[in-house]
Amino acid sequence: MKEVVFLDRNSKKWKEFENILAGKSHSNPDSIADLYIQLTDDLSYAQTFYPNSSTTEYLNQLSVSVHQEIYKNQKAQKGKFKQFWTTDLPLILFQTRKQLLYSLLIFVTATLLGVVSTSNDQSFVRAILGDNYVNMTIDNIKKGDPMAVYKQEGQTEMFLGITVNNIKVSFMAFVFGILTAFGTGYILFNNGIMLGSFTYFFVENGLFWESTRVIWIHGTLEISAIIISGAAGIVMGNSIVFPGTLPRKSSMQIGVRKGIKIVIGIIPMFIVAGFLEGYVTRHTEMPMWLSWIIIICSLLFVIWYFIINPKRVYQKLNNL
Repeated sequence: MKEVVFLDRNSKKWKEFENILAGKSHSNPDSIADLYIQLTDDLSYAQTFYPNSSTTEYLNQLSVSVHQEIYKNQKAQKGKFKQFWTTDLPLILFQTRKQLLYSLLIFVTATLLGVVSTSNDQSFVRAILGDNYVNMTIDNIKKGDPMAVYKQEGQTEMFLGITVNNIKVSFMAFVFGILTAFGTGYILFNNGIMLGSFTYFFVENGLFWESTRVIWIHGTLEISAIIISGAAGIVMGNSIVFPGTLPRKSSMQIGVRKGIKIVIGIIPMFIVAGFLEGYVTRHTEMPMWLSWIIIICSLLFVIWYFIINPKRVYQKLNNL
């Protein structure tokens, strides 16, 4: 690559690095670490192909500045936990808002497909949910307690088992991103099909509102977290397929770091969802208004923290 092309492709990025170091743009230890990875790759390339160039000298000085900034930030760890939830995670969510939209669209499309398939083929729900579950639920419906499945295990055992399983599904949605976004899409699609088939099964039995007000007590947080973990997987997958001007390895490192932070950010949601399913959902006799308060509050939290707040934090930090 000719030096002029190298400069043209990367000069805008380097100028942004200077702005961050000068305090003109928001910076945090992790974003600066990302810069350092990118800069050292650019510096290594310049040293190889333009060893006596002013570009190489400039990148060397810039890399030294970033290294000093990292060292300085290592001394300032107070408040890092708070900063993760109030600043770092919201900024990552803002940067990855398109991937969140893609994840949502994949999941919703699969859910609708599950609904349509089940409505046209009564055996489809058995193929997806299994004969044992379908037969058990039909028996519970005949006994007048269609949601009895949530009362079979002890509260603590159910809470722990469901939480671990949900975190496992989330982790799989993220890790499958190594197979590009198609890998994560596969996990999202499977879960969407299951939800659609499950939902229509209750619709067919005249239990849509009853099942909705019970299941979505925990399902609002649970399903939202799966969709968000799908966004994390797509972030990683795209970092591999679309590295931009970065070396693929550096792009992947940045994508993995962002994805892991998103997954860490939704673990509390899975814990709360598991708690609700283990300790609250089983009380199907609770007043309908209480069920809907829990569902609406959960939904409002997801919309605020994962959609509205990231934009607010970004605008605040950039004085927009």
